Amino acid sequence: MPLNYKVQAQVIDLRYDNPKKEDIFLVDSNVWYWNAYTKASFSAKDYQITEYPSYISKVKYVQSLLLYCGLSLAELAHLIESQERVSFSYTLRSKPKQYRHNYPVERTKVVTEVETVWDYVSSTAICTDILIDEVTSNKALTRFKTQLLDGYDLLILEAMNKAGVQQIITDDGDYVTVPGIKVFTANKNAIDAARSQGKLLRR
Repeated sequence: MPLNYKVQAQVIDLRYDNPKKEDIFLVDSNVWYWNAYTKASFSAKDYQITEYPSYISKVKYVQSLLLYCGLSLAELAHLIESQERVSFSYTLRSKPKQYRHNYPVERTKVVTEVETVWDYVSSTAICTDILIDEVTSNKALTRFKTQLLDGYDLLILEAMNKAGVQQIITDDGDYVTVPGIKVFTANKNAIDAARSQGKLLRR
């Protein structure tokens, strides 16, 4: 069933965009994953491991400012552990807890991969902090009622708001439902929805 995005953001097809030095982007966890994790291609679609690294290279070349949110560490660690488990135990079919506790050598490999990816993230971008307190949680819950996002994304948006950032590089089509931001993406479904709803922007 096709996704029925109600587009409220401005959407930019990053394949045809030239970043500017004055741009400030928050980079979503999935983009860091495809840029820095050695086994990302095992589960990614072709465009994800070509278009996003290419655009990040352009951004770095013109010296735009890249930001990351500390919450991305949790998402990246989960994604990397899941892929490492699949790669290691495709025939064993071990469950996540079994993999984590019963194979200490593999756990060391997971930690090394996560550290390597996080070193890339933290040396490429600047952290935008967010305090997940009662006020922030309530703001996220309020947003949850009107915008079709998961829990991590709700808090990443609060981090963007706190930093005064309106541009995000992501493959996650959920972000196109958020008013007042610009979504830089190569996600075809999100781009097609934005085009049909008059929300696709060419800079």
